[in-house]
Amino acid sequence: MNIRRQKWLLSRRHLLRGMGATIALPMLDAMRPMKAFAEAMIATPKRSIFIYLPNGVNTLDYQILQSGKEYQFSKCLKPLEACRDVITPVSGLHHPNAIGHHHGCQQVWLTGAKLGPSAKLSISIDQLIAEKTAPLTRFSSLQLSNTGRTLSYNADGIALPAERKPGEVFSRLFVDPEGGIEKERRALKLTGSVLDAVLDEAKTLKKAIGSEDRTRLDQYLTSVREVEIRTERADKWLDIPRPEIDPAKSRKVNRDVSQQNVGEYFRTMYDLMVLAFETDMTRVATFSSGDEGKGLAIPEIQINQTRHALSHHNGDPEQLRRLTESDAFNFQQLAYLIKRLQNTEDEHGKLLDTTMVLYGSGMAYGHSHGNANIPTILAGGSALGINHGQHIDFNEGHFDGYDISDAKKHYGICSRPVNSEAHFSNLLLTMAQKMGVETDRFADSNNTISQILS
Repeated sequence: MNIRRQKWLLSRRHLLRGMGATIALPMLDAMRPMKAFAEAMIATPKRSIFIYLPNGVNTLDYQILQSGKEYQFSKCLKPLEACRDVITPVSGLHHPNAIGHHHGCQQVWLTGAKLGPSAKLSISIDQLIAEKTAPLTRFSSLQLSNTGRTLSYNADGIALPAERKPGEVFSRLFVDPEGGIEKERRALKLTGSVLDAVLDEAKTLKKAIGSEDRTRLDQYLTSVREVEIRTERADKWLDIPRPEIDPAKSRKVNRDVSQQNVGEYFRTMYDLMVLAFETDMTRVATFSSGDEGKGLAIPEIQINQTRHALSHHNGDPEQLRRLTESDAFNFQQLAYLIKRLQNTEDEHGKLLDTTMVLYGSGMAYGHSHGNANIPTILAGGSALGINHGQHIDFNEGHFDGYDISDAKKHYGICSRPVNSEAHFSNLLLTMAQKMGVETDRFADSNNTISQILS
């Protein structure tokens, strides 16, 4: 069942029948969907998924050598070959604010924030998009992570919590809370009362502190008001039943999966995203598949080292081979998600057509933490105006071509950008605009990426 198919709503054409006569009902409250639902039913939903791969890739086996439509899939990307028509690999992008920094690439990936001693995180693109889509769904966004470390940051750069256990995610999304609606309503009212008290206290405090402290207090109050908005929205959704999930689908995702079974764990997380989108519980999701300091080993393909350990290969051929196998395995799981989105439909058609999936890393060459030419794949979103089927290469024309046989030369391309104008935030901005966000700039963006637009 889709959440927008509201069983409790009556049609305006609903008639009373009896004694051989039919009488049209007047306009009743039960015939008036919430404004958000009304908008959702009229417009095609727009959705986005962001998935992070830690520690870069084996750039020698990842790099696509040809630009345009006739490109050949590299060894790492072979699992995505069947998805050619619905994906766009992008080469040459970088975050200027991350260049030269060894750590924090994961924090910068969706924020574009500046790293360094005076670093200040800012809102991540998923949360900027969620501000647009939140009024239409029960949950504004979904943050998933295998470690609990998030990709998502609010307007004050505060990290949003991420969930790591599939069973707990399923319960929060689809299972009514223990104690029923009234208990949940009482809890929300208590939260609202606490927030009101905090805001009242802050008004008094603000008069007694200096300008710098007022700035810090205003930043804190922004976060408080965000909680207040989410609490108010949650209260409005209490009387709207959660969707009924087919038992077979429930069994597939309502369970705890050991992270030792990496493929099964990733696929279960991806299935949760698909189910959340299919039922329109949210339209924005992020998933961090590992931290820069770790990243899962993959015992099922006999890889017992973490991605961090593999990425520090020092040119060792055997370790490079295992890193390539790890890369290919991760792209195989991405192919699974793309196919699931392709094969799942709602009343607007295939989910993949209304969903953009961004997959990538904040690093390219993990051995020396090179963070230029970062691996980037965009999939889906054809109904949102995204065009696929080509390799977009922003390195082209700015260097003398790829030479994979010269490892040192290629690692240099992955450590320092050859095209200084090719900012990763340009892609984030383009996605945000396609999601309906009215802005002409995000972080360090200097343009949009017209090559992916239909």
